[in-house]
This record gives sequence, C-alpha cells and structure tokens, in this order.
Amino acid sequence: MRRRLLLLIPLVLFGVLAVFLYQGLSMNPSARDSALLAREFPAFELATLEDPEAMVDESLLKGQVTLVNVWGEWCPTCKQEMPQLLELAERGVRLVGVDYKDTRAKGQEFLKEFGNPFELNIFDPEGSLGFDLGVYGAPETFLVDADGIIRYHHTGYITPEDVEQVILPEVEKWRSE
Repeated sequence: MRRRLLLLIPLVLFGVLAVFLYQGLSMNPSARDSALLAREFPAFELATLEDPEAMVDESLLKGQVTLVNVWGEWCPTCKQEMPQLLELAERGVRLVGVDYKDTRAKGQEFLKEFGNPFELNIFDPEGSLGFDLGVYGAPETFLVDADGIIRYHHTGYITPEDVEQVILPEVEKWRSE
C-alpha cells in the first residue's frame, strides 16, 4: 500500500507542473504591462541615426508628451506600422524613434523607403536602451509625459484602430495633465 502511494507522488507532481505550464502557454505576452510604468525614462546617451556625432540623452523627452517607438529595419511588423506612425505625426503627436539593433545604413534606408514620422531617431545598435526599457522585440511604443515619466506601453504593432481607440486618447489624457 505504501509503495503505491510513493508511485503516485511523481504522477501528482507531474500533473501540477503540467497545469502551470499550460496556464503559461495560454498567456498573451503582448498584454503584459511594462515594469517601467510611472517611472522616469531610463538614462541614456546615444547618437542619433541621422548624425553619429550628435549625442542625445533622456532630457530630450522632457517638455512635451512624446511617443517613443522602438523599431528596426529587420522588423516586418515595423513596416506595417509605419502608416499609423506617419498619421500620428500628421495629427501633431511628437514621435521619437529608437532604431534598435540595426545598422545605420539599413535604418536610414528604411526611413527613406517607408517615410520618417520621427522628430529624431536614437541609434541603438547594441540594444542597450532597448534592454533598459525591457524591450523583447520590435515594435514597442512608450508614451512619455512632459516630465519624462513613462505613462503607457504598447507592445507590438499599432493598428489603425489602436490609433483612434488607444494611442490618441492616451496622448490627450497626458497632454491635459
């Protein structure tokens, strides 16, 4: 009898482990919140994509509400998202790009081909700023308020519906704060 109970223990443990793994597989990783919400944008000092001699830091995000979009030439979804970013820029939303894990030439060619909605692009070839932001892929977008605090995080592609239903309302909310 005791021997049969000992044989059941691994089976029960396997069952418990299987339940936890199944729950993990059913989670949507794009629905996760950033650990940086309500915190200052991470400190950095990097060159711009346009000029390797022009260094910028987190102070460029202070003074007005800004969408910071992490993108890369290698990212097919970033190409799909570009019309929405161009529309946001046309509608008066300030955008700053982070060219993530890219080469300068490929990033510049991408913007020539798909358009450049960004006031400027931070060149992050090693992914150091992306790492500090907790980026695990592109595109990802962060809404930064006028004080340099991250207020919203959008993981993945910004759809046309997201522009109207999520992004613009969030921008307006933090502009009025």
